[in-house]
Amino acid sequence: MSVAPSGRQHRLRLGDQEAVVTEVGATLRSYRLGGRHVVDGFAENEMCPGCRGQLLLPWPNRIGDGRYPFGGTQHQLPLNEPEAGNSIHGLTRWAAWEGELASPGRVEMRHRLLAQPGYPHCLELTAVYALEEPGLRVSLTALNVGAAPAPFAAGAHPYLRVGTPTIDACRLQIPAATALRAGHRGLPDGRMPVAGTRLDFREARPIGDARLDTSFTDLARDPDGLARVRMESPDGRRLVLWCDGAHGWLQIYSGDTLPAGERRRALAVEPMTAPPNAFRSGEDVVTLEPGQAFQASWGVDVSSLRRAR
Repeated sequence: MSVAPSGRQHRLRLGDQEAVVTEVGATLRSYRLGGRHVVDGFAENEMCPGCRGQLLLPWPNRIGDGRYPFGGTQHQLPLNEPEAGNSIHGLTRWAAWEGELASPGRVEMRHRLLAQPGYPHCLELTAVYALEEPGLRVSLTALNVGAAPAPFAAGAHPYLRVGTPTIDACRLQIPAATALRAGHRGLPDGRMPVAGTRLDFREARPIGDARLDTSFTDLARDPDGLARVRMESPDGRRLVLWCDGAHGWLQIYSGDTLPAGERRRALAVEPMTAPPNAFRSGEDVVTLEPGQAFQASWGVDVSSLRRAR
């Protein structure tokens, strides 16, 4: 019997919602509402392309040169973005996670990240994917089970779809007042207010031909403490990605560097607890003491999409 490239497939169902979470990386391979794709995923017989649906742990985005200081020591990570000389998107997205289907609409994924060169720490990671009436909720817990403090940050990499061939005509709202400038290596070299620039999506407007691979912060939050990104098709089909207060950053990627045929057909909206290069800068990195846990949650609200069907 052959094994799928992404390992065991955990299939969730609740009413008109279906999702698939894979053993490899605890990845959200598929999410559908009434048979329509909500995220741009990948097939069961494929390896995950373009980070689609992956969790980014114990750091999101890039670390320049893979080198960072922590605890009085310089650490060197493998460079898995060699063309730019970066370490990117953490250490767990190609690892096997154990999954337990707690109910037809809920799976608990667990992975023990053990000490290794560049990250000599031990974490117990849990990601819970739950289908609820409004949509999908993803809850993350990271527990330091080692004997020394450990640096930690988290992110996720879903690509949103609202049924259009490309994202160009879609309206986008990002509740962020500040964006990072980035050089050719994707590393930040300063920040700028979005007001009066092409990056100002605080009021919903069409994406058009904007090429986005941008980190945003200074997020405006609704009274419930959540920040919400809204993406809407010309005919009114809307998706909302929300993230809690642990996520102070959003990476928005329009997919222009993906292979032909995949470019700009979906928008990556990546909630992050820290910015690119955070292990080097220290910005918003959590230091987990032994026995200390970190928790964060994000999700996709399909309520408006359901009403527009």
